[in-house]
Amino acid sequence: MSATFTILIADSISPKGIELLSANPSVRVIEKTGLTEDQLIEVAASCEAILVRSQTKITRRILEKADRLRVVGRAGVGVDNVDVAAATERGIVVMNTPGGNTIATAEQTVALLLALARSIPQADASMRAGAWNRKAFEGVELCGKVLGIVGMGRVGTEVARRALGFNMRVICFDPYLSPARVQNLPVQVADDLDTVLKEADFLTLHSPLTPETKGLLDARRLALCKKGVRIVNCARGALIVPSDLREAIDSGHVAGAALDVFDPEPPPADFPLRSLSKVILTPHLAASTAESQEQVGIQIAQAVLDLLENGTIRNAVNIPNVDPRTAALLRPYLSLAERLGLFMGQWAPNRISRVALSYAGKINEYDTTPVTRAALKGLLRKAAGSEVNEVNAAYLAETLGIVVSEVKTSQAGEFTDWIGMEIQVDSTSLQAGATFWGSAQRLVQINGNPIEAPLEGALLVLENRDCPGIVGRVGSILGERSVNIASMSLARTEQGSRAVSVLHVDAAPGSEVLEEILRVPDVYSVRLVQI
Repeated sequence: MSATFTILIADSISPKGIELLSANPSVRVIEKTGLTEDQLIEVAASCEAILVRSQTKITRRILEKADRLRVVGRAGVGVDNVDVAAATERGIVVMNTPGGNTIATAEQTVALLLALARSIPQADASMRAGAWNRKAFEGVELCGKVLGIVGMGRVGTEVARRALGFNMRVICFDPYLSPARVQNLPVQVADDLDTVLKEADFLTLHSPLTPETKGLLDARRLALCKKGVRIVNCARGALIVPSDLREAIDSGHVAGAALDVFDPEPPPADFPLRSLSKVILTPHLAASTAESQEQVGIQIAQAVLDLLENGTIRNAVNIPNVDPRTAALLRPYLSLAERLGLFMGQWAPNRISRVALSYAGKINEYDTTPVTRAALKGLLRKAAGSEVNEVNAAYLAETLGIVVSEVKTSQAGEFTDWIGMEIQVDSTSLQAGATFWGSAQRLVQINGNPIEAPLEGALLVLENRDCPGIVGRVGSILGERSVNIASMSLARTEQGSRAVSVLHVDAAPGSEVLEEILRVPDVYSVRLVQI
């Protein structure tokens, strides 16, 4: 039987993953690593699938020349080395293996904590240089110390479990963490990052990279840390400002740091922390264990086989797991749901514990699971940035301890189609509904009250007491800053009650404008939503 599919292994993956592919009579495996872009173009022209890790870059140029290519599989979590947008344009599925390196990353973090506490790399280097200097490497114990964890996803949680085994007191902060996520762990959940920084003897980072977390540890926040803190980063290099960390170490405020990730990678020759003896550097080894690499190699091989042989899509980062015909029918609903999620994610406070999706109308003729995923993708964009997609959105929600439910109802009111979302934050519930007006996507309900606003562009969402003059004062502030109001709508229960106003503006105002609006009497909150 001749092979039906050709799969290129462009980076080294586990032998068991390759064995799984080679054992399939429908598959021809080509193992060629270290190829240049031109060489990849030549080889990929005859392939249905390419498997990579982090070294090989799958560029737009490669994808545009690979006419037979159906899937790119990444044996790992990130897909930074794959042009996902170009792949989507070409109808090529991009898959990864989320969760495959959780334990490996947690153990690398603990290893670096111990190495920092006992100066193990420095002592080893001293011995190899012929010295015997015990006093120079007096360490500290983990037992009884406070470990601060920033980001309590799966890796952060596994680190907490291991730290508790060392009899450490664990305090964590994650603005998107629901209380249920850590209810079975004896850890303290801080209300803000500053509390963790001020109390931690050891600090470890496990946050995704988003606009909010880039440069998370800068000079200001490092100054808030307890004197003598030791810092570990196995998450994303850009979470720390290297020059600010160097100054904090040089001054003695920070006792040491251990970094496994950098921005960019590899770090340049003039990387400001390279020469410091109090800093431990490892070349992004968090996922580099035999077990982790074997697991992700097998996972990606099986996922690619399932797609090629059965059309089954899982762990894709660029399309929902549905057949092409259904995907085409659902496309308008996917867009509406994602925009509603984007609105709710920016309007609502953090620490969401529950999300309930409701559907009515023609949408109920289909499996609404992909629509729910699209809604979660929009909702969690603020928390996870570009790392969230239609497939891993449900996984991320579970990681954050968010309970998700969906219900189909025949009650669509005056609308042919309806998507509603209700979220719970502590004891507060927030709700919104959206539908189509012709081809336009509109927000038509807030907290059970009718409203009419576009789900596009820049929206200012105000909560205020319904009384005369507020709209005029807010309009004057915006006018003075040359921010034009395109439209405005108000949702309220009754006259004089608490109201929600949505202003569609031509340009997004700056934070100083929002602060000025918030000082207007009877304005309770104001948030900028950008869709």
